Amino acid sequence: MSFTIGKNGSFIEHVKLDAYDISLLARGDGTEIMIQTIAKDNYFYIYPSENPDVMEFFYILQGELECEHEGEKIKFGPNDYYYAKNITENIHFKTLSDVVYLWVITEPTFYQLSESISEFTSIVEKVEQKDRYTMDHSERVATYAMKIAKKMRLSKERLENLYIASFLHDIGKINTPEEILNKPGKLTDEEYDIIKRHPSDGAEMVKGSYYDGIVTIIEQHHERLNGTGYPNRLQGEQIVLEARIIAVSDTFDAMTEDRAYRKGFTVQYCLDELKRLVNTHYDENVVRAFEEVLREEGRI
Repeated sequence: MSFTIGKNGSFIEHVKLDAYDISLLARGDGTEIMIQTIAKDNYFYIYPSENPDVMEFFYILQGELECEHEGEKIKFGPNDYYYAKNITENIHFKTLSDVVYLWVITEPTFYQLSESISEFTSIVEKVEQKDRYTMDHSERVATYAMKIAKKMRLSKERLENLYIASFLHDIGKINTPEEILNKPGKLTDEEYDIIKRHPSDGAEMVKGSYYDGIVTIIEQHHERLNGTGYPNRLQGEQIVLEARIIAVSDTFDAMTEDRAYRKGFTVQYCLDELKRLVNTHYDENVVRAFEEVLREEGRI
Protein backbone atom coordinates (compact mmCIF):
# COMPACT_ATOMS: atom_id res chain seq x y z
CA MET A 1 0.00 0.00 0.00
CA SER A 2 1.24 3.48 -0.83
CA PHE A 3 -0.28 6.87 0.03
CA THR A 4 1.76 9.94 -0.91
CA ILE A 5 0.99 13.61 -0.40
CA GLY A 6 2.62 16.38 -2.39
CA LYS A 7 2.26 19.97 -1.15
CA ASN A 8 3.32 23.45 -2.21
CA GLY A 9 4.55 22.55 -5.67
CA SER A 10 6.63 19.53 -4.63
CA PHE A 11 7.77 17.05 -7.28
CA ILE A 12 9.93 13.95 -7.77
CA GLU A 13 12.18 15.60 -10.34
CA HIS A 14 12.13 18.78 -12.38
CA VAL A 15 13.62 19.55 -15.80
CA LYS A 16 13.83 22.94 -17.55
CA LEU A 17 14.61 22.96 -21.26
CA ASP A 18 14.57 26.41 -22.89
CA ALA A 19 10.84 27.23 -23.27
CA TYR A 20 9.71 23.99 -21.63
CA ASP A 21 9.42 23.26 -17.93
CA ILE A 22 8.37 19.77 -16.72
CA SER A 23 7.84 18.41 -13.20
CA LEU A 24 7.26 14.73 -12.50
CA LEU A 25 4.59 14.47 -9.77
CA ALA A 26 3.96 10.73 -9.54
CA ARG A 27 4.81 7.43 -11.22
CA GLY A 28 3.76 3.82 -10.82
CA ASP A 29 3.02 0.69 -12.87
CA GLY A 30 4.39 2.39 -15.97
CA THR A 31 2.15 5.47 -15.68
CA GLU A 32 3.57 8.95 -15.11
CA ILE A 33 1.84 12.19 -14.07
CA MET A 34 3.55 15.47 -14.92
CA ILE A 35 2.94 19.21 -14.92
CA GLN A 36 4.33 20.95 -17.99
CA THR A 37 4.73 24.67 -18.70
CA ILE A 38 5.40 25.88 -22.25
CA ALA A 39 6.11 29.53 -23.11
CA LYS A 40 4.03 31.48 -25.62
CA ASP A 41 4.54 30.97 -29.38
CA ASN A 42 6.12 27.53 -29.14
CA TYR A 43 5.25 24.41 -31.09
CA PHE A 44 5.00 20.85 -29.81
CA TYR A 45 3.27 17.68 -30.91
CA ILE A 46 1.96 14.29 -29.83
CA TYR A 47 3.44 11.46 -31.86
CA PRO A 48 2.50 7.79 -32.34
CA SER A 49 3.89 5.34 -29.80
CA GLU A 50 5.40 1.98 -30.71
CA ASN A 51 2.90 0.53 -28.21
CA PRO A 52 -0.69 1.00 -29.49
CA ASP A 53 -2.08 0.62 -25.95
CA VAL A 54 -0.37 3.77 -24.66
CA MET A 55 -2.69 6.66 -23.78
CA GLU A 56 -1.72 10.31 -23.24
CA PHE A 57 -4.08 12.68 -21.41
CA PHE A 58 -3.68 16.48 -21.21
CA TYR A 59 -5.72 18.81 -18.97
CA ILE A 60 -5.22 22.56 -19.49
CA LEU A 61 -4.75 24.44 -16.22
CA GLN A 62 -3.68 27.87 -17.51
CA GLY A 63 -3.31 29.62 -20.85
CA GLU A 64 -4.45 28.91 -24.39
CA LEU A 65 -3.14 26.71 -27.17
CA GLU A 66 -4.18 25.73 -30.66
CA CYS A 67 -4.25 22.32 -32.34
CA GLU A 68 -4.41 21.55 -36.03
CA HIS A 69 -6.19 18.25 -36.65
CA GLU A 70 -7.71 16.91 -39.88
CA GLY A 71 -7.50 20.35 -41.50
CA GLU A 72 -9.29 22.12 -38.63
CA LYS A 73 -7.81 24.51 -36.05
CA ILE A 74 -9.06 23.89 -32.52
CA LYS A 75 -8.45 26.20 -29.55
CA PHE A 76 -8.04 24.98 -25.96
CA GLY A 77 -8.20 26.98 -22.72
CA PRO A 78 -8.41 26.36 -18.96
CA ASN A 79 -10.38 23.21 -17.99
CA ASP A 80 -10.32 21.87 -21.57
CA TYR A 81 -8.63 18.53 -22.14
CA TYR A 82 -7.69 16.07 -24.85
CA TYR A 83 -6.25 12.57 -24.96
CA ALA A 84 -4.77 10.31 -27.58
CA LYS A 85 -4.41 6.55 -28.03
CA ASN A 86 -3.20 4.50 -31.00
CA ILE A 87 -2.77 7.57 -33.24
CA THR A 88 -1.09 7.03 -36.59
CA GLU A 89 0.38 10.48 -37.27
CA ASN A 90 1.75 13.47 -35.38
CA ILE A 91 -0.75 15.99 -33.97
CA HIS A 92 0.70 19.51 -33.83
CA PHE A 93 0.04 22.25 -31.26
CA LYS A 94 1.03 25.92 -30.80
CA THR A 95 0.88 27.85 -27.54
CA LEU A 96 -1.03 31.15 -27.89
CA SER A 97 0.09 32.22 -24.40
CA ASP A 98 2.16 30.70 -21.63
CA VAL A 99 0.45 27.36 -21.00
CA VAL A 100 0.39 25.03 -17.99
CA TYR A 101 -1.17 21.58 -18.31
CA LEU A 102 -1.40 18.28 -16.48
CA TRP A 103 0.09 15.43 -18.55
CA VAL A 104 -0.65 11.76 -17.84
CA ILE A 105 0.96 9.01 -19.94
CA THR A 106 0.74 5.24 -19.52
CA GLU A 107 4.33 4.45 -20.49
CA PRO A 108 7.65 5.62 -18.99
CA THR A 109 8.65 8.91 -20.61
CA PHE A 110 10.26 11.24 -18.09
CA TYR A 111 13.54 9.29 -17.93
CA GLN A 112 14.27 10.47 -21.48
CA LEU A 113 14.30 14.05 -20.15
CA SER A 114 15.71 13.42 -16.69
CA GLU A 115 18.87 15.41 -16.00
CA SER A 116 20.12 12.80 -13.55
CA ILE A 117 19.67 9.99 -16.08
CA SER A 118 21.48 12.12 -18.68
CA GLU A 119 24.37 12.60 -16.28
CA PHE A 120 24.49 8.86 -15.51
CA THR A 121 24.39 8.02 -19.21
CA SER A 122 27.40 10.25 -19.87
CA ILE A 123 29.28 8.46 -17.09
CA VAL A 124 28.45 5.06 -18.65
CA GLU A 125 29.83 6.34 -21.96
CA LYS A 126 33.05 7.34 -20.20
CA VAL A 127 33.29 3.87 -18.62
CA GLU A 128 32.96 2.23 -22.03
CA GLN A 129 35.61 4.55 -23.44
CA LYS A 130 37.97 3.49 -20.63
CA ASP A 131 37.32 -0.20 -21.35
CA ARG A 132 37.78 -0.60 -25.08
CA TYR A 133 36.44 -4.16 -25.00
CA THR A 134 33.04 -3.24 -23.58
CA MET A 135 31.86 -0.61 -26.07
CA ASP A 136 28.03 -0.71 -26.21
CA HIS A 137 28.08 -3.50 -23.59
CA SER A 138 25.51 -1.77 -21.37
CA GLU A 139 23.11 -1.22 -24.26
CA ARG A 140 23.30 -4.89 -25.27
CA VAL A 141 22.80 -6.04 -21.67
CA ALA A 142 19.72 -3.80 -21.42
CA THR A 143 18.36 -5.27 -24.66
CA TYR A 144 18.83 -8.87 -23.47
CA ALA A 145 17.38 -8.06 -20.05
CA MET A 146 14.23 -6.52 -21.51
CA LYS A 147 13.64 -9.49 -23.79
CA ILE A 148 13.96 -11.88 -20.85
CA ALA A 149 11.75 -9.74 -18.61
CA LYS A 150 9.00 -9.45 -21.20
CA LYS A 151 9.11 -13.22 -21.66
CA MET A 152 8.71 -13.53 -17.87
CA ARG A 153 5.83 -10.99 -17.95
CA LEU A 154 7.22 -8.46 -15.52
CA SER A 155 4.98 -5.45 -14.80
CA LYS A 156 5.44 -2.13 -16.60
CA GLU A 157 7.06 -0.51 -13.59
CA ARG A 158 9.52 -3.37 -13.11
CA LEU A 159 10.37 -3.31 -16.82
CA GLU A 160 11.05 0.41 -16.56
CA ASN A 161 13.36 0.02 -13.55
CA LEU A 162 15.09 -2.99 -15.10
CA TYR A 163 15.83 -1.14 -18.33
CA ILE A 164 17.49 1.78 -16.55
CA ALA A 165 19.33 -0.50 -14.09
CA SER A 166 20.61 -2.66 -16.95
CA PHE A 167 21.93 0.34 -18.81
CA LEU A 168 23.59 1.74 -15.68
CA HIS A 169 24.71 -1.55 -14.09
CA ASP A 170 28.44 -0.89 -14.62
CA ILE A 171 28.38 2.84 -13.83
CA GLY A 172 30.50 2.23 -10.72
CA LYS A 173 33.43 1.20 -12.93
CA ILE A 174 34.10 4.90 -13.45
CA ASN A 175 36.13 4.53 -10.21
CA THR A 176 38.09 1.50 -11.50
CA PRO A 177 41.56 2.29 -12.92
CA GLU A 178 41.82 1.86 -16.69
CA GLU A 179 44.84 -0.43 -16.41
CA ILE A 180 42.75 -2.91 -14.38
CA LEU A 181 39.78 -2.77 -16.77
CA ASN A 182 42.05 -3.42 -19.75
CA LYS A 183 44.49 -5.88 -18.20
CA PRO A 184 44.84 -8.79 -20.67
CA GLY A 185 45.97 -11.36 -18.12
CA LYS A 186 44.62 -12.66 -14.83
CA LEU A 187 43.89 -10.07 -12.14
CA THR A 188 45.70 -10.19 -8.81
CA ASP A 189 43.60 -10.57 -5.67
CA GLU A 190 44.08 -6.88 -4.94
CA GLU A 191 42.98 -5.88 -8.45
CA TYR A 192 39.96 -8.17 -8.26
CA ASP A 193 38.98 -6.58 -4.93
CA ILE A 194 38.99 -3.20 -6.68
CA ILE A 195 36.79 -4.54 -9.50
CA LYS A 196 34.36 -5.95 -6.91
CA ARG A 197 33.66 -2.47 -5.59
CA HIS A 198 31.82 -1.32 -8.71
CA PRO A 199 28.32 -2.63 -7.84
CA SER A 200 28.38 -0.81 -4.47
CA ASP A 201 29.92 2.29 -6.03
CA GLY A 202 27.26 2.32 -8.74
CA ALA A 203 24.43 1.86 -6.22
CA GLU A 204 25.76 4.76 -4.16
CA MET A 205 25.93 6.99 -7.25
CA VAL A 206 22.25 6.54 -8.17
CA LYS A 207 20.95 6.61 -4.59
CA GLY A 208 18.54 9.48 -4.04
CA SER A 209 17.97 10.06 -7.77
CA TYR A 210 14.67 9.92 -9.66
CA TYR A 211 15.27 6.18 -10.13
CA ASP A 212 16.07 5.36 -6.52
CA GLY A 213 14.26 2.02 -7.06
CA ILE A 214 17.18 0.69 -9.13
CA VAL A 215 19.76 0.97 -6.34
CA THR A 216 19.28 -2.60 -5.12
CA ILE A 217 19.31 -4.02 -8.65
CA ILE A 218 22.65 -2.37 -9.48
CA GLU A 219 24.20 -3.39 -6.18
CA GLN A 220 23.17 -7.05 -6.61
CA HIS A 221 23.91 -7.71 -10.29
CA HIS A 222 27.09 -9.70 -9.45
CA GLU A 223 25.53 -11.74 -6.64
CA ARG A 224 25.15 -15.47 -7.32
CA LEU A 225 22.52 -17.90 -6.03
CA ASN A 226 24.99 -20.02 -4.04
CA GLY A 227 26.46 -17.02 -2.21
CA THR A 228 29.74 -16.85 -4.16
CA GLY A 229 29.00 -13.47 -5.73
CA TYR A 230 29.78 -9.95 -4.56
CA PRO A 231 29.63 -7.51 -2.83
CA ASN A 232 27.45 -9.07 -0.09
CA ARG A 233 27.51 -12.82 -0.88
CA LEU A 234 23.70 -12.96 -1.00
CA GLN A 235 21.94 -16.25 -1.76
CA GLY A 236 18.82 -17.37 -3.62
CA GLU A 237 15.75 -15.21 -3.05
CA GLN A 238 17.83 -12.60 -1.24
CA ILE A 239 18.78 -11.47 -4.75
CA VAL A 240 16.01 -9.53 -6.49
CA LEU A 241 14.74 -11.01 -9.76
CA GLU A 242 15.85 -7.98 -11.79
CA ALA A 243 19.45 -8.48 -10.62
CA ARG A 244 19.23 -12.17 -11.52
CA ILE A 245 18.09 -11.18 -15.02
CA ILE A 246 21.01 -8.77 -15.44
CA ALA A 247 23.42 -11.44 -14.17
CA VAL A 248 22.44 -13.75 -17.05
CA SER A 249 22.39 -10.93 -19.64
CA ASP A 250 25.73 -9.53 -18.45
CA THR A 251 27.49 -12.90 -18.43
CA PHE A 252 26.15 -13.86 -21.85
CA ASP A 253 27.31 -10.60 -23.43
CA ALA A 254 30.74 -10.82 -21.78
CA MET A 255 31.22 -14.36 -23.12
CA THR A 256 30.04 -13.72 -26.67
CA GLU A 257 32.14 -10.58 -27.20
CA ASP A 258 35.86 -10.55 -28.07
CA ARG A 259 38.41 -9.74 -25.37
CA ALA A 260 42.11 -8.83 -25.48
CA TYR A 261 43.05 -12.39 -24.54
CA ARG A 262 40.42 -14.42 -26.46
CA LYS A 263 37.79 -14.40 -29.19
CA GLY A 264 34.12 -14.43 -28.26
CA PHE A 265 32.47 -17.82 -27.73
CA THR A 266 29.54 -19.11 -29.78
CA VAL A 267 25.98 -18.43 -28.65
CA GLN A 268 25.32 -22.14 -28.09
CA TYR A 269 28.45 -22.56 -25.97
CA CYS A 270 27.51 -19.56 -23.81
CA LEU A 271 23.96 -20.82 -23.33
CA ASP A 272 25.27 -24.26 -22.36
CA GLU A 273 27.53 -22.61 -19.76
CA LEU A 274 24.61 -20.67 -18.31
CA LYS A 275 22.54 -23.87 -18.13
CA ARG A 276 25.44 -25.72 -16.49
CA LEU A 277 25.50 -23.13 -13.73
CA VAL A 278 21.72 -23.01 -13.20
CA ASN A 279 20.72 -23.03 -9.51
CA THR A 280 24.30 -22.42 -8.36
CA HIS A 281 24.99 -19.13 -10.12
CA TYR A 282 21.98 -18.33 -12.31
CA ASP A 283 18.21 -18.49 -11.93
CA GLU A 284 16.72 -21.45 -13.82
CA ASN A 285 13.59 -19.54 -14.89
CA VAL A 286 15.66 -16.63 -16.20
CA VAL A 287 17.95 -18.92 -18.21
CA ARG A 288 14.96 -20.83 -19.57
CA ALA A 289 13.29 -17.58 -20.69
CA PHE A 290 16.53 -16.45 -22.34
CA GLU A 291 16.83 -19.75 -24.16
CA GLU A 292 13.31 -19.21 -25.55
CA VAL A 293 14.33 -15.74 -26.76
CA LEU A 294 17.45 -17.08 -28.49
CA ARG A 295 15.47 -19.88 -30.16
CA GLU A 296 12.80 -17.46 -31.39
CA GLU A 297 15.52 -15.23 -32.86
CA GLY A 298 17.15 -18.21 -34.60
CA ARG A 299 20.46 -17.75 -32.77
CA ILE A 300 20.51 -21.36 -31.57
